[in-house]
Amino acid sequence: MAFQPIVDVAAGAPFAYEALVRGVNGEGAGAILSQVQPCSLYRFDQACRIRALEIADRLGCPCPVSINFLPNAVYEPSACIEATLAVARELGWPESRIMFEVMETEEVRDRAHLQNIVESYNAMGFWTAIDDFGAGYANLELLADLQPDVVKIDRHLVCAIHESPRRQIILETLVTLAARLNIRLVAEGVETGEEAAWLFSAGITLQQGYWFAYPAIETLPIVDEARIEAARGRSA
Repeated sequence: MAFQPIVDVAAGAPFAYEALVRGVNGEGAGAILSQVQPCSLYRFDQACRIRALEIADRLGCPCPVSINFLPNAVYEPSACIEATLAVARELGWPESRIMFEVMETEEVRDRAHLQNIVESYNAMGFWTAIDDFGAGYANLELLADLQPDVVKIDRHLVCAIHESPRRQIILETLVTLAARLNIRLVAEGVETGEEAAWLFSAGITLQQGYWFAYPAIETLPIVDEARIEAARGRSA
């Protein structure tokens, strides 16, 4: 597992660390998932959850850990989460410091099933998030049916946001929508100080991307204070 911080620019500290699956040679999650047979998705999903918590605990992660999950690999939420809950309790890791991100790499075959997962996880005290919002299968239809705690804005909408009036209108509208739905926004794929500064000025204070830190294998990357100050629109 690799870890990448989700930075709270306003607070000047990580809000959470996302746990990301990586191969032994650094292969990304897509390459790894392509090798998982459908009949093994459930076990793979469980193993990733458990491994992420164990490593985060060993590293002394001071904030929530965010874990991706494949909704089609979850059967009955309360049963599928038992192994994760057992490990969390063994480690003394509170449910309130675990966030599950719905991956958009696969179409959710049963929207009611996904709604049940999100509602069940929220009832258990976990955070829930929609990943890569605005791309693939993660779109406005999900917000009509789900009440996630967090929505992560896809990199495509973030790219060169400071130079794109059309993207700015979309994100400004999304900020208003999220506030009315009581949802926190995270901008994904922030790669430049200009992008970070525009997002912060628009009210998107939770940000993640190479500008702040690259994912690091079994390490919690340190965020340079100068990068945070640049995101706030000023020099350190």
